[in-house]
Amino acid sequence: MSRSTFTKTIEHTESIERQSQNHAVIILASGLSQRLGQPKQLLVKNGAPLITSMTRLAIATNPQAIVVVIPDSHRLIVSATTELTSQHPTVQIVMNTRADTGMAHSLSLGIETVAAFESTSIDRVLIMGVDQVLLDEPHLTALLAGKHTVVASRYHSWQGLEKHQNRDDTVSDIIGLPLAINYKLLRQWQSELIGDKGLRHLIRELSADQIGEVDNDQLSYDIDTPEQLSFARKQGWLDS
Repeated sequence: MSRSTFTKTIEHTESIERQSQNHAVIILASGLSQRLGQPKQLLVKNGAPLITSMTRLAIATNPQAIVVVIPDSHRLIVSATTELTSQHPTVQIVMNTRADTGMAHSLSLGIETVAAFESTSIDRVLIMGVDQVLLDEPHLTALLAGKHTVVASRYHSWQGLEKHQNRDDTVSDIIGLPLAINYKLLRQWQSELIGDKGLRHLIRELSADQIGEVDNDQLSYDIDTPEQLSFARKQGWLDS
């Protein structure tokens, strides 16, 4: 077999594997950005709203379905996501009328929507936020490649990174989003998602051999405050 034929065979195999991914994606994007003072969903990266950039990353993983949970109180966020659904039939938008009650309700809405899809082949759910501006496709691919019940991201907080620069090695890691989780387990946990009590406290109850981790300190740079936004813009991670 020639090298070119071999390469085409590998690419064809990889294409089939990408097309047969048995996962759904839930993007939690209904936060009210109160500390930031403006909707983080509409911050601009490479000329597009951040919510659009994150949804495109999700699309790149070739899921069965993508559910984007947004607040119902902001017409510009609704407009940006409506454009996405017109271009990509796998994307479905869910309005959260109780965005002020915490992330757990947003996730519960996402789970309900995934459950309503006719597809019975979903075995995992990839859960993402919207403000980790350095999140990339290779990281999502690594999460989905894991074989554990939960495969979560591991990184430091902004404060933790600053301490590491000062050579303080006592800083603990954050185990959090984005993460991939067994779909049946997520359905079982849905009734326990209340207020700000999201998945983290439930994941802690799992045994160590059920949890996989993918390290990526770039995920530490989420955008919650004006100072963090200013820093991200100075670094060129977001458009000015």
